[in-house]
Amino acid sequence: MRAKLLNVLTVCVVTLVVLSPELVVFGVVWERHINLVESQNLTCKVNESSTWTPQPNGTHFSQSQASTKPSDRNVVNQMLTVAEQYKLATILQWFFVLTPICLGLGIIFYDRYLFYRAAVLKEQVEMLERLWQQSIEQ
Repeated sequence: MRAKLLNVLTVCVVTLVVLSPELVVFGVVWERHINLVESQNLTCKVNESSTWTPQPNGTHFSQSQASTKPSDRNVVNQMLTVAEQYKLATILQWFFVLTPICLGLGIIFYDRYLFYRAAVLKEQVEMLERLWQQSIEQ
């Protein structure tokens, strides 16, 4: 039993070592993707808020100057979106770590189950052979 437990732990550690670089790269790429999306959102907001309308006297008046207070609802929605993206990234990282580990454990437990079923079947066959031998002797 200790040998099997040692094998399971070895598989888990090796899987984690193999997947660690992938997780680091995925984290860095995901962080840069989120930064890119945030900068694109800010660029879109700046473009939307800085629509210039020419004035008759030659000065430019921005629509954003008319409403200086930003919408709190948009800020809260942005914060939720960023928080949801970080949660999604964390969930995906754990998925990439746990899927191979669970798959390896499933294979080991299924193999163990097959050995158990073979032993039970062997015991049943031996019991039936003994009963058959007893019925022949009688």
